[in-house]
Amino acid sequence: MREEFEYKLPNKDNTVNTYKTNTNSLVIIGANGSGKSRLGAWIERQNRVGIHRIGAQRSLSWKSNLIPKSFELLLNTFLYGREDIDEKLVNNNYLGAKDGRTSTERNDIEAVLSAIFAKRTTQFEEFDDLLKNAPNQTLKRKNNIVDEIQCIWNAIFPHRNIFFKDLKVIASIGTKEYNGIEMSDGERVAIYLISQTLLVPVNKTIIIDEPEIHLHRSIMNKIWSELEKERQDCFFIYITHDTQFAANHKQAKKIWVKSYDGNSWDWEEVEESNLPEQLLLDILGNRKKVLFVEGDANSYDTKLYREIYKNYYVIPCGGCSAVIAQTKAMRNTPQLHDFECYGLIDRDYRNEAEINAYKANNIFSIKVAEVENLFLVEELLKIVNTIIAKQDETSIEEIKKYIIEDRFLKEIHKQILESTVSELKYQLSIVEIPKNDENTAKQKLADLQEEIDFNKIKSEQEKRFNDIIANKNYQRILSIFNRKDVVKSIGHYFGLQDTEYCDFIIRHLQNEKSQNIINAIIPYLPTEIPRE
Repeated sequence: MREEFEYKLPNKDNTVNTYKTNTNSLVIIGANGSGKSRLGAWIERQNRVGIHRIGAQRSLSWKSNLIPKSFELLLNTFLYGREDIDEKLVNNNYLGAKDGRTSTERNDIEAVLSAIFAKRTTQFEEFDDLLKNAPNQTLKRKNNIVDEIQCIWNAIFPHRNIFFKDLKVIASIGTKEYNGIEMSDGERVAIYLISQTLLVPVNKTIIIDEPEIHLHRSIMNKIWSELEKERQDCFFIYITHDTQFAANHKQAKKIWVKSYDGNSWDWEEVEESNLPEQLLLDILGNRKKVLFVEGDANSYDTKLYREIYKNYYVIPCGGCSAVIAQTKAMRNTPQLHDFECYGLIDRDYRNEAEINAYKANNIFSIKVAEVENLFLVEELLKIVNTIIAKQDETSIEEIKKYIIEDRFLKEIHKQILESTVSELKYQLSIVEIPKNDENTAKQKLADLQEEIDFNKIKSEQEKRFNDIIANKNYQRILSIFNRKDVVKSIGHYFGLQDTEYCDFIIRHLQNEKSQNIINAIIPYLPTEIPRE
């Protein structure tokens, strides 16, 4: 096991820097077309003898019966592209078929699999010689190359077996055997990668272009974890655009390739951040302004905001607290200082002081209580009325009456209580209690009981709610009414299924009516978040 590894990378002026690390893997990540594969080819050219690259374009077909050859010739074939080669010619830029191109399909799987048989034969011969030279000693046979392959294979595919016999690769499930040429793409690429990695001579650097190709996510990281563990003498360089693969390689060094102009690369090392690493890599890859929102990938928040803020990378975070945390974390990540980022949250029961406090961190709230209420604003109801060709606005007035009288008024006391509790939580959250003085802390807590009066807060909330009710101000009711299911009960006023109303709007956001819908919603979105 090596304790330190070296790798070379180019500076922007194409001078070369040598880096050292005590972890045995480096992940080079970047978007398609960013030049990361060309960077892999550049790294390979720095030491063609000491570096072996497994290309992304791999032929996975071989003849049923493999042809026996010398192990040395087969090793040369998949390391350097031809049988008759020596290291001096390799380092003098003579590569035969292996010329460093990144898009050429590698057709070396027969050589790789044949080399397994050849190496096992060599290992058997070496052990036989030991037995002959020490006839009176008890010698235990060490694992050979096939034993090592089977061990890794069984860790990845525990319900399938792999055998090398009679110059054939045989797979089996239970008692059913089948020829290796009939294996799935995932199985064939697995045996190809395992075999290559175990055959590579000691202390090599192994470059793997697109390690995720043909591998299911459930085994992708497992296979490379097993191979790294088995070949602790080697340094692994992965070239990928898969942020999940990169993030799961937690101990690896990571660099982000931003661009390649045909002459030099613009890259940077991925630094530590309070953001989840996959999210950090996704943000780096998108190069867009970022908008953190509530909900998940399928929620109305995400669907709606992705149509309205088309120039943003919209990231659903789940709850409001996660939006706040992620926005703050991104703003505090030095590597992302060149990116604009915002957080967009529901208003809920927040008061103006709380809403204004969040603005310092680029976190803004919509002007209605929750995102579902955006589907209920009067301007949008009128657009829907037009789309379905209603002759008058009777349906709109009926919806407003239903929301005000049948829904809001009937649970006004519950809404007031929820608003009161929200205000209590906010006032408690902004109080600073000293940590290093017990007596002062106790006194502060006693003072809080007098300063924060539940009845007073509730009375203030009752007055606010009653003022809105007295005026029957529909717009203001939507700003304080927190009940997500209301929007799922109005579709029938327009001749739609109640549960289909929001989806109806989302669908029309993707056709010629989209701008009208967006214009209806924009007045209820924070002006501080530019749409362009």
